Amino acid sequence: MTTQSTPGGASLRRELSGRQLRMIGLGGAIGTGLFLGSGQAISTAGPAVTVAYAIGGAVAVTLAYALTRMIAAHPDAGGFGGMAERYLGPGPAFAQRWWYWIAGVVNIGSEALAVGIYLKLWWPGLPLWVPAVLFATLVLVVNSFTVGVFGEFEYWLAMIKVITIVVFVGLGAVAIFVGLGGRSATGLSAWTDHGGFAPHGVGGIWLAMVLVTFSYMGTEALAVAAGEARAGGRDLVAATRGVVLRLLLFYVLGTAVVVSLVPWNEAAAGGSVDASPFVRLFDIAGVPAAVHVMNAVVLTAALSAMNTNVYVASRTLHGLAGSGQAPRLFGRVDRRGVPLPALLVSGAGLLLAALLAAVAPERAFLALIGFSLSGALLTWILILATYLAYRRAERPADGGLTVAVVLAMVVLAAVLVSMAFSDTFGLPMLSGVPLLVGVLVAYAVHARRRRAAGAPDPDAPEPVGAR
Repeated sequence: MTTQSTPGGASLRRELSGRQLRMIGLGGAIGTGLFLGSGQAISTAGPAVTVAYAIGGAVAVTLAYALTRMIAAHPDAGGFGGMAERYLGPGPAFAQRWWYWIAGVVNIGSEALAVGIYLKLWWPGLPLWVPAVLFATLVLVVNSFTVGVFGEFEYWLAMIKVITIVVFVGLGAVAIFVGLGGRSATGLSAWTDHGGFAPHGVGGIWLAMVLVTFSYMGTEALAVAAGEARAGGRDLVAATRGVVLRLLLFYVLGTAVVVSLVPWNEAAAGGSVDASPFVRLFDIAGVPAAVHVMNAVVLTAALSAMNTNVYVASRTLHGLAGSGQAPRLFGRVDRRGVPLPALLVSGAGLLLAALLAAVAPERAFLALIGFSLSGALLTWILILATYLAYRRAERPADGGLTVAVVLAMVVLAAVLVSMAFSDTFGLPMLSGVPLLVGVLVAYAVHARRRRAAGAPDPDAPEPVGAR
């Protein structure tokens, strides 16, 4: 068994296989956004939502290729946070890592609430905080075992989602072009009926980008797993690119099937499991108790995403400690190679979810999503900025990718600005501004203490080749 050494003699175990890495990437990115949340995006863009998913997928593919180029060059740099420290400096890296951790902890809470919401189909009177606490405990227990156990658990949870999407797309193609369940082929007329392909124009497509971008978030999580991959950078590069391409295919084909089978103004109402377009297709196909089958699938999807987010948050905090940017306590690992202190503190999002579920159950879920999305967008922008600094320093021959990176940064920045004017996500996003300021102030204090202790100035320029 191989390990990755960390400061103080601690070590993470390299036990994640290539297949587990791929499913971790899919598990983190495929949550309820496709199964349920796609309805909200469809209501904004109509059938043209497929264009929004294609644009979002192009941004995600660009980020994946930029990230894997850097990882291939520096496989032991410590994920995208280590890359930012190498090429942008400790200040931006400190802000990126801490903000990513905070956003990740909040996102854990949103998935915990989602689990509780889905269970209400079977137990309507169940208080929302009860399932949030129970499943939070399950996820923390799974993550407290070796990383190999976590990877296998996540592999099978994510596999359920992948199989469901593949079956959905396959059945959808049959229903569209051949006919299904005794019904004739629907054809593609729904793409232009009810107001046309883009009933709300270009503005509607752009507004849908907020929800669409959220669907692709989580693909960067694979970079955090680099320290525990058996083959290191090689497996990670292949897994990251493969995951993003699969996500692009799943989301574009999945929404294409939805808008072909269900008029977009009806699919837009899919805010609950029994209204999900997935349930409607499985009903047509004659799947018994389709709504209950689909509820089990979306429950698994939320549990899988929560499981991956807990893992990513704990490793991010562990990495911060390894870089001297968090208390050394969080850099410790137990005899199984698990950063237990970092894991327990990262589980704070689960407690936050339980608290909000008890105090404001109706507003808690969207508020947590809006906050975590703004943090994820900032993380992606900084990853792309790191790539531009990497290219300037290393001068690789990939000018075409550089142009795509700049365009992707413009799209992400525009989505972030658009969120501020959204009735749903504006307030949660703006509420994160004081926390971001707090992170920057914390770095200023951290840098000052290092200088007072006689440590090297963290903001002093250093040649890339010296690291």
